[in-house]
Amino acid sequence: MQSPSTQRLFQLSYLRAFVTLLVVVHHSVLAYFSIKLPLLSIPISDVVKWPGFDLLVAWNDIFFMALMFFVSGLFVWPGLKRHSAGGYLRRRLLRLGIPFVVGAGVLAPLTYYPGYLQAGGAPHLAGYVSWWFALGTWPAGPMWFLWVLFAFDCVAALAFTAVPQVFERLARGVRGVSNRPVLFFVLLAALSCAAYAPMAIHFGKGTWWSWGPFAVQTSRVLHYFIYFAMGACLGAFGADVPMFERTGPLARRRLLWGLTMVVAFVALIKFTLAGKTVATALAFPVSCAASSLYVMALVTRFARPWRWADSLSANAYGIYIVHYAFVIWLQYWALQWPVPGFVKGVAVSLAAIGASWMTAVLLRQSRRSPGWFDLTQSKVGIRLPSTERRVRY
Repeated sequence: MQSPSTQRLFQLSYLRAFVTLLVVVHHSVLAYFSIKLPLLSIPISDVVKWPGFDLLVAWNDIFFMALMFFVSGLFVWPGLKRHSAGGYLRRRLLRLGIPFVVGAGVLAPLTYYPGYLQAGGAPHLAGYVSWWFALGTWPAGPMWFLWVLFAFDCVAALAFTAVPQVFERLARGVRGVSNRPVLFFVLLAALSCAAYAPMAIHFGKGTWWSWGPFAVQTSRVLHYFIYFAMGACLGAFGADVPMFERTGPLARRRLLWGLTMVVAFVALIKFTLAGKTVATALAFPVSCAASSLYVMALVTRFARPWRWADSLSANAYGIYIVHYAFVIWLQYWALQWPVPGFVKGVAVSLAAIGASWMTAVLLRQSRRSPGWFDLTQSKVGIRLPSTERRVRY
């Protein structure tokens, strides 16, 4: 029988894998999203649409990257204690920096080529290179998450070096609050409101800052840091967090969190459509917190050690790195399919997940695969009884 801490570890690993699937599906259905967005946001735009994807994209966009930062923060403080600030940052630079360089420098130019063709570009390398450098920026797609996460890791390493006792006192307070999920929800929503609302009102909710391949949504950068910091506080003393118990108050009240999520999401949509800038800026963090807790409650309650889920979890990072290229090329090939937008979205999602998953598995199994890609090469792990495979966190 698994110990409670082991159970929570694989639940958190499955949570990360589930959010990774949301990322792939989100990008897969953007081609069938009815709202017009810039080419760099939606490289492929199909003429067939499905309104249901508008709701899915809108809901995903509210919370899934914030939850990704939250999960990433859970294992930061134990890593700093184990390796010291310098050793931890060297490891993170290897794990995040190399994929960022490969993703931005190699995969991104390959990924955006179909968008260039659909926009009317000539199918010649010279024309594409000229178009690429004329953009005035270097679109890196989903790789932005990696450099922002490393920047947050640097802030955490600075806190570990300069004010470790202050952080640990804050962490004890947050862990205490997490025993009461409603109070944790209020705290998370309030902090992210304070971080997000002023930025969204000042810069606009859709504005991105970019410098070369480094980009981040300006209004959300502090909002993301709040989630990262809350995750770091919860994970500061290990994975033994009652909030993630299968029979704990968060999982037991999943219907309440589902209802809260729906109400907050509907309110956000109404404020957005009505053009109420301030109300929208305040409703967004509340909706994000509600959706995040609902997804955490579902995974915490229903996660079991399945073999396929172990594989998905072990390969989630690799899937994230390579999926965007598969998504865009599949969307481009699907332009000629005489089928409805719903069918295309589902087909592209499943094909992109399968292709990315297989690629990640093959790269990890290759003896030439570098250590940054092999997610099982870590001293930080547990053995799941279903596969006896070490899983990295």
